Parts: sequence; C-alpha cells; structure tokens
Amino acid sequence: MPGSDGAGEQVKTASVAVSGQRGVAAASIDGVVQTGDGAQARVLAGAVALEPPAAVDAPQAGLSGLPRPAVRTFVGRDEQLAELDRLVHAGAGVVAQAVHGLGGVGKSELALQYATRHRARYRVVWWMLADSPDAIEAGLADLAFRLHPDVQVIATQAEAAIWALSWLHSHDGWLLVLDNVEHRRDVEPLLGQLAGGHVLLTTRLDVGWEDITDGCLRLEVLTPADAVALLARLSGQHDPATAGVLAGELGCLPLALQQAGAYLRQTRTPMARYLQQLRDDPARTLAAVAAGDDAQRAVARIWTVTIDRITGHTPLALRLLRLVSCMAPGNVPRDLFTPAANPVGEPADVDAALGVLASYNLITLTSDSVSTHRLVQAVTIAQLRQPVPEPHPNTTDASLPGPLPAQTWDDVLHAAVDLLTRGAPPGDPGTAVVGWPRWAALSPHVAALADRCPDDIGGIDLAWLLGETALYDSTQGRYHQALQHKRRALAITEATLGPDHPKVAIMLNNLAVSLADLGRAGEAEPLQRRALAITEAALGPDHPNVAIRLNNLALSLRTLGRAGEAEPLQRRALAITEAALGPGSACEPWVGRGRLNRCSAVPWPSPRPPSAPRRLNHCSAVPWPSPRPPSAPTTPTWRPRWTTSRSAWRTWVGPGMLNRCSAVPWPSPRSPSAPTTPTWRSG
Repeated sequence: MPGSDGAGEQVKTASVAVSGQRGVAAASIDGVVQTGDGAQARVLAGAVALEPPAAVDAPQAGLSGLPRPAVRTFVGRDEQLAELDRLVHAGAGVVAQAVHGLGGVGKSELALQYATRHRARYRVVWWMLADSPDAIEAGLADLAFRLHPDVQVIATQAEAAIWALSWLHSHDGWLLVLDNVEHRRDVEPLLGQLAGGHVLLTTRLDVGWEDITDGCLRLEVLTPADAVALLARLSGQHDPATAGVLAGELGCLPLALQQAGAYLRQTRTPMARYLQQLRDDPARTLAAVAAGDDAQRAVARIWTVTIDRITGHTPLALRLLRLVSCMAPGNVPRDLFTPAANPVGEPADVDAALGVLASYNLITLTSDSVSTHRLVQAVTIAQLRQPVPEPHPNTTDASLPGPLPAQTWDDVLHAAVDLLTRGAPPGDPGTAVVGWPRWAALSPHVAALADRCPDDIGGIDLAWLLGETALYDSTQGRYHQALQHKRRALAITEATLGPDHPKVAIMLNNLAVSLADLGRAGEAEPLQRRALAITEAALGPDHPNVAIRLNNLALSLRTLGRAGEAEPLQRRALAITEAALGPGSACEPWVGRGRLNRCSAVPWPSPRPPSAPRRLNHCSAVPWPSPRPPSAPTTPTWRPRWTTSRSAWRTWVGPGMLNRCSAVPWPSPRSPSAPTTPTWRSG
C-alpha cells in the first residue's frame, strides 16, 4: 500500500512479487517470519558460536536415538546376537559389522535387539536410515542437532552432517546403526572417517562387505522349531501340527511369521483357515496386515519394491527370477541357464544377472545351483500374473542384443518347460544309470513346474518331462509318484495327439507298468489291451513293438494266475520277433517286465543298478551269439526273483545254453551259494 509523509507528498515504493501459497513478500522485514506447519523460530541475544566437535561431550545421561522399542517376542537368534557381541570385544578402534540377508529375515530387528540389550555400554546409540546419501546426511545432521542444539540454527544440513562426523571421529563409546544400506559406495566415505566406536549396518545386499568391515553375518531364516514357537506366541493359538505346516509354507521367514501371527491374533482366524487362504491366494494373503501395522512392511510390498528396483537396471535378472520361481525352491542346476542349454543370453549376461539377484539376497547362488525362498517365488509369480503395463522406456539393457519384450505368465511357463527339456540327460531314465544324478537334480523341479503349469500350456513337452521323470522315480522306488506323473502324461498326450496315436500306447504301457509295480495287475490289464490295439492299428500286426505289447500283457495275465491266456500271446510275440530280427539275433539289453525273453547271460554292472528287473521272463534255450561274448559265465549261476508268493525264479546258465525257467522256492535256510545280485541278461 502506498505510504505518505506528514506533508501529504506521495512516496513511490518498489513493487515486490511472490509465488506459492505460503510465500512471503515485503520490502523490508524487522523481526521473524515463519512459514510451514512445523516452523520454529528462536530469538537469540547476541551472536551464536558453534563449538568444536571435540569440545562437546555426550549428555551425562546418554543419548539414545532408536526408532522404536525392540519386540518382546524374539526367538531363535541367540547365536547371532552372541556373534555380534564377540566381534565387538575382539575389535580395536572403530569396529564395523554388516548383517545381510533376504528382505524380511529380521536384520533390522536383530540390530535393534542388540542396540537395546547393550545400550548401557555406549554413551550414544544412534540409529539412522542409510538407503541413500541424502538419508545418511539427514541422519547425521539429526545427530548433530541432538548433541549441539545450536547447530540447527546456524548450520545447513550438510554442515551439520560434517560436524556430526567430526564428533564421531573425536569421541568413542558410541554405537551407530546404519539401517537398510542400498549401496556400499554410500557408506564407504563415512566408515573411512571414523576412528573409534562401533558401526552396525544392515543390508539386503551381499556385495563384499568383508572388504570394508571387520565382520559379516549372513542372517538365514529361523529353524522350524523356532518358527513354530514364534508363530504360536504371536497368534495365541496352540496347534503345533498346523503351525508346523504354516511355518513351512511361510518358509520360516520372521517377517512373514510376525505378519501372520499378528493377523491371526487380531482377526481370530483359525490357523488352518489362514493356511488354506495362503495356498489359494498367496499374493493377497501376504499383503494382508493387522490393523495398525505398517502396510509398507508387508512381505509382498518389501519384495515387490526390490524386484521393481532390479527391473529398472537389469531386466534379464527379472526373467531369470521368474524362471527360478516356476521350479522348486532349492538347488536348481545353474547350467540350465547357460546358452549351451538354452537361448536366455550370453554367459557373461546370465552370470551378471544372477549376481545381481544374489547381491539382493533374492537367490542363493553357488557355482552349481540357484535357490530362492518360496515366498519370493510366490510374490514374483503374483506380480507376473498382474495385468501387463505399458513397456517402460528404461527396460532395456545396453549390454544385451536388444530390448526384452514384456512377458506373460504363459510365456514364462513355456520357457521353464523348454529349459528343463533341454537340460534333461539323454537315454532311457529306467536303464541309463549315467543319467541318474542329473535326473535326481531335475525331478523335484519337474514336479514343481507341473504343479504350476496347465496341461494346455505345457503340452507334449511337459508330458515327455513327466513321463521321463516317472521312469526315474520308479528306479528309486517312488512308485506312487511315478504313477501320478504317468497318469497326467497320458492325459496330456491324449488331449494333444488324440486317443489313437502311437505315443498314447507308450504312455498306456508305462502307466500299466507302474500299476503292476504296485501290485495292481488287474488295473494294468485293460490299459495293456488298449495299448496293444493302438499299436497294431498304427504299426501293423507284425511290428516288433506289437511283440513288446503282447509280452507285457502276458506278464500281467500270468501275475493274475491266467497263464493259459498268457502262453499264446508270448508265442505270438516270439514269432514276430524272430520274423523281424532273425532266430539268432540279440534282442533287448535286459530282461524285465516289458522286454522280450530270448536271453544270453552277461554280468550286471557293479554296483547293481536299482532299476535291475525283478521279474525274469519265460526263457527258451538259445545258443550264445557267435563269437561267444567274453563276459559269458563259465559256471552255472543263480538268478533270483521274488514273486508275490515269495518264491524265486531260478535259472541255470551254463557255458553254452540258457535253459527254461521255473519257479521254485529258495531252500530254507537259504543256500550260501545263492547270489545276492542277478546277472545282466541280454539276448
């Protein structure tokens, strides 16, 4: 507003402009102007001097800046707390320790428990978030404000942070907790300026903390017993059996257990119902927290943020995490992801992407295998099943040949089936012993993938994987598991290729074998008759595969006590084989259910494979091949086979001929000359 003096003469004033809702404009100010909801002003008489950090002592009563009280329900971490304490006493000068592990494993709570229990040791205990340089600067500035309140008046935040660093350098007897460090480079300058005291940092990253700290502690999930105890105490429900199952579904992860326990106690939800909800809709269940709890601390939210951060700079890592999430949590063979087995990427790209996942503790990486937590898998799959957003402009990696297109859940399942198919060893899993270690590594992942993959997505490749895995499972005595795999493989094959395809006959025959292994020959017979009909119609009545089907059916009939029906089938099988291969030629490599019965004798490999057949077929006397194999026995040998009547097949194998078999019981007591291992029979 224009002003005037006493003489009535107008005085022109300068125009002053301002923008913003809380802006202040004035030609001159004599006093204090405050803006903002929490603004404070202090009118000081005289100049304010900033004392040197070395001259400012800690408050007599001590200074504590912990973010919250430590939880009282804290179990299963006594050894880790003792390890932290041991390192403090062993160190000299500044002692820095790093606690790293998967998000939700309890790193921050462990640090808080340690700080709370040993607060009396320190004159200053200060906690600050350290996920960015700005957060570290703000935390140090707050420490300066608490130690020397005048700093807040006469210094900027950056100046206050420098003052606090100088204070820490010139004093000892303090504990500084740096929580949730995201990058090692953010804390290296800070650690380099400290001389005495104790620094405890927590991080999800595993990036060589041993190089800059005095000790590094990797925090794992709780033991099953501790997980059950924690869940029972938090939920107030005493159902040890269900608690054990639920703890296993939650992977014994402390944050997930705490989240579930609080939710169960508040909502009075029975533990069994929560378990079913977790299985039906894991993403929604893992996002649910009790009223009053921080939703940002839900398991699903924590990992989603981490996964999103990784996607921004290493999209290939996300693809690999998705593939791993389709399989069993533990020990996925690492070579599945190499270009020799699949087209995922170049070796350096794949190794770098796996390294990124390992650095965030989303996977456990060794030279041979990749493992991940089951809840990481659940969150990753749930995130993938959400509607696909528009591609982000930064979702490409300059080190890769080109941009990675958006993936759907079906795309990932197709890729996972392809990985396992390419990674399977050659040969018949029932007889190729050399491939068994590989099948032992792959079989749990085939089973896990099959649980997640619909039949129409997996298609004939999934059916093949299930069938081959079933053959391996049978060699290991897992007959029920083999039966389940074979049933599904048959259903997929029929739906994909039609009911009369020759591959359907193979699946029918394999399923019948598993039923016979379980003593259910009556159920096997109709499957074998159908397999025989399909094979005859597709390949003709004189094809060697028809002979195999005839022989298998005959074996089931004999097991059912119908040897009269079996004999003409075996005679026909023999005639077909002789016509196709000649009367003196060799047949299948070993004699067992599903194989032809013209035999010659060669020794079993040593040690005897578990897949060695337990049933010897009806044998005809045939001469040795010419020339006679050097491994042919020169003395008679026993060939045992336990049948349902507890009798043994005894075959006399001589230097030149193999004679007819008959079922006779073992002598009682069993003859010392009876062999403990049968002889390999080829013919």
